[in-house]
Amino acid sequence: MDFRIGQGYDVHALAEGLPMFLGGVRIPSETGFVAHSDGDVAIHALCDALLGALALGDIGHLFPDTDDRWKGVDSTELLAAVLKLPDYRDWTVVNADITIALQAPKLAPHIEAMRRRLSEVMGISPSRVSVKATTTEHLGFVGRKEGCEVWAVVLIARK
Repeated sequence: MDFRIGQGYDVHALAEGLPMFLGGVRIPSETGFVAHSDGDVAIHALCDALLGALALGDIGHLFPDTDDRWKGVDSTELLAAVLKLPDYRDWTVVNADITIALQAPKLAPHIEAMRRRLSEVMGISPSRVSVKATTTEHLGFVGRKEGCEVWAVVLIARK
């Protein structure tokens, strides 16, 4: 069997009064992500991992923030678009592993909803999607509640 691994990373600043979306789920919060799209940093990292697995560049190349078509877009649409690329027709996602570093709000109550939503968009079982959340123990920009960073790893296999 032919396998590929992809790794993605993304970061977004936080600001008051913006909605917070992570893993395709709206998270109740007084702050949200500064971004051209809906700012779903988890999906952006996942898209980069999927694109990287097939050496297709990165999310900024495919969906540039200079293009008004992507302004305010629901990032689940970006994820679906990546998986509909002609390069992906012979590939399937085996599993995805996502780590979110965010000081607040607490994400534990939302992890299962994120896993379900991401698996739905990718067309795989939730058992193949891992979402983990951590803080940085008040260290760095994440600890100061200035932003969020996410790492994603995917394994894909040729159908």
